[in-house]
Amino acid sequence: MELKTHDPRLTLTNGTYHSLVNARKPKNIEDKKAYLIGTGIASLAAGCFLVRDAHMDGSKITFLEQLELPGGSLDGEVLQNAGYVARGGREMGHHFEVLWSLFSSLPATEDPSMSVLDHFYYTNYDDPNYSNCRITKNRGERYDNGKFNLGQDLAKELAFFVGTTDEELEDKAIEDIFSDELLNSDFWAYWRTMFAFENWDSALEMKLYMNRFIHHVGGLPDLSALQFSRHDQYTSFVMPMVKYLKDHGAKFEYGVTVTNVEFDVAPTKKVAKKIVATDKNGKDLSIDLTENDLVFITNGSITEGSGYGDDNTPAPFNKEPKGCWTLWQNIAKQSEEFGHPDKFCYDPERSNWESCTVTCHDERVPAYIEKITKRSPYGGKTVSGGIVSAIDSSWLMSWTINRQEQYYGQPEKDVAIWVYGLLSDVPGDYITKPMRDCTGKEITKEWLFHIGVPVNEIDELAESCTAVPVMMPYITAQFLPRKAGDRPYVVPKDGVNFAFLGQFAETLDDPGRDTVFTIEYSGRTAMEAVYVLTGVEKGVPEVYASRYDIRYLLSAVSSLLDGEKPDIDLPPLLRHKLVKQIKDTEIETLLKEYHIL
Repeated sequence: MELKTHDPRLTLTNGTYHSLVNARKPKNIEDKKAYLIGTGIASLAAGCFLVRDAHMDGSKITFLEQLELPGGSLDGEVLQNAGYVARGGREMGHHFEVLWSLFSSLPATEDPSMSVLDHFYYTNYDDPNYSNCRITKNRGERYDNGKFNLGQDLAKELAFFVGTTDEELEDKAIEDIFSDELLNSDFWAYWRTMFAFENWDSALEMKLYMNRFIHHVGGLPDLSALQFSRHDQYTSFVMPMVKYLKDHGAKFEYGVTVTNVEFDVAPTKKVAKKIVATDKNGKDLSIDLTENDLVFITNGSITEGSGYGDDNTPAPFNKEPKGCWTLWQNIAKQSEEFGHPDKFCYDPERSNWESCTVTCHDERVPAYIEKITKRSPYGGKTVSGGIVSAIDSSWLMSWTINRQEQYYGQPEKDVAIWVYGLLSDVPGDYITKPMRDCTGKEITKEWLFHIGVPVNEIDELAESCTAVPVMMPYITAQFLPRKAGDRPYVVPKDGVNFAFLGQFAETLDDPGRDTVFTIEYSGRTAMEAVYVLTGVEKGVPEVYASRYDIRYLLSAVSSLLDGEKPDIDLPPLLRHKLVKQIKDTEIETLLKEYHIL
């Protein structure tokens, strides 16, 4: 059976036949050069696939980056006089086939004798992830019971939802589809805080998520479905990619702003002809292109315009779309097939939230953390096991503590906590100001309030912490309601020498089944782009097909009902007849195994 794609140059596959073969050098690859706009995970992955699978000489690969360091949204660093900061964290799963293929080829930062995948695998094998407390209420008291608590009717509502066609959900919001009861359920509290969905976000994207991760449904209440790297994502994921590329001769040019890519758009052929760029002093760095010059464009960014604060200064809310949004807007003017950027960056009030990296410098605050997580924040093992959400927080605040030391060189007594508020525009419960108007110290105090620190101790313990808030105006822009054509295909029809990468590109599988806001999605766009433009003679692994596996579907039904058998509304005579027909068959065995009968 051939898996359908939107480009005949792309082969989709599954299993090990394609994934384990070493790709041959594509014809005429030595005549080609590559320019990659941006250095986020998608762009870095594309560079690695160019070297590994397309056998391009690394000296012919050039990255153009407007910032002064690589990594895009996968950051993790120490800001001078401010402290540690990460704008977000990435949750990983077993079935990130594209990323695991790449990371099996790169030496790990922590131990170069192992691959990134090996190190990640054994980190999680020796220290499996799970949460002892997913949701709190009443200032640090555990609220969740490890169940979805949906009941029959809401479970049926979700089951019908995941079977809705993509076309029916285009341009619709989740709140247009879900009942009020579902939007106030424990399931929705788990889901929206874990994935950062707002009620007004895309119902289509929500459906894609449920189908994509149907094999993980049972592990969502306690987060046992998730895996995390040993150190911050910049150290564990970005550094190995950059080192691999530099070792092969790739060039990184920083402080370069690309404002446009000019195209020749003909009825049967689209060719990138010029990269329009300047350095930070305004000097023209534009590059004329031939058909042998490949251009990989990161169009749009969830962290564009990020504003940083500190202990005493709120993070600025930069509402004007700039950088790669301007780039995409200029590109989109040249062809309807290049997407509609204004569909995603039109209203930062609908796409923002704020995060804050809080660092505790002594053991007093970690003692309160341990009461909730039931684990010591010290010792390098799993602590929170993923996010802990305060369901009664006006900001809908969540926080997580990954394995410490999280950052290289982190002092032994320091504990770094990542905090985020999904609703940045409403007053807090202790600090009666919107999160976006708060300093790092005020956000710290609000967090201390929700983890149960006595009110008369909050001010004192806040002084033992430092914090860096980050306001991100477009962090959920990729979730806004959309329809087909709003995102350009990775390689648009008849595209010759260019591709789009990242969260705002449409993958070439038909139908598209992967989900944005994962680094796997960025990796998938990169692999598709490289394989199509260079002619790599092997397949891209399809999105893990758990939605087509009856075992996972039955397991998901059982999990959503917390093990209760589904109440299937059938007339008694018909029910009796069906039960009789499947008696002593493999169907009966399967249904009993997954608690359906």
